[in-house]
Amino acid sequence: MPFSVNGILSALALLLLLWRAEELAEACSCAPVHPQQAFCNADVVIRAKVVGEREVDSGNDVYGNPIKRIQYDVKQIKMFKGPNQDIETVFTAPVSAVCGVTLDAAGKKEYLISGKAEAGGRMHVTLCDYIMLWDSLSATQKKSLSQRYQMGCDCKIVRCQSLPCEISAPEECLWTDLMIEKQVHGRQANHYACVKRADGSCSWYRGVAPPKKEFLDTEDP
Repeated sequence: MPFSVNGILSALALLLLLWRAEELAEACSCAPVHPQQAFCNADVVIRAKVVGEREVDSGNDVYGNPIKRIQYDVKQIKMFKGPNQDIETVFTAPVSAVCGVTLDAAGKKEYLISGKAEAGGRMHVTLCDYIMLWDSLSATQKKSLSQRYQMGCDCKIVRCQSLPCEISAPEECLWTDLMIEKQVHGRQANHYACVKRADGSCSWYRGVAPPKKEFLDTEDP
């Protein structure tokens, strides 16, 4: 059966469209992380309100096409980690398929926002960063942002993916929320931090107050 040039081009265009759609669908894939891991991995962690939103050009790609980003203007309330200047602007991709984040820009909601630092009081965030409504955080999480998470950045939180699971080194803490509770925001994520002890090992600590010296000096039996 003869094939027309137009038919072949149409088939190629359809294949390209399907491939591109699949690529976009799979483009944003994030492994779940404990809030402490997200804190330690981020350049910037702030509490802020979003007071403005607009789409902006951010240069061109390799083909000369304009790169669009969403610019959120924010009012920083507190910085937990970051540069020696307030963050005024948060950038993200325009759609969730490429990990863009949607925030409420009415200025009424407070967020915990973590992400990568950019020059001039700016940062970039993706769906893989830890971004939560401030009021949804537990009391322990809010307190941990000021000190405890930083204390555990030399520790390694290991996600339990299948049973049995165990740690392989003393500086590891086993995270079991997904396996036991079938959710990311489980008991350990909401109420525990993985803290380094005086002997160099790491262990889960629960409590609003900073760990006491007795806990840090305690060795496992």
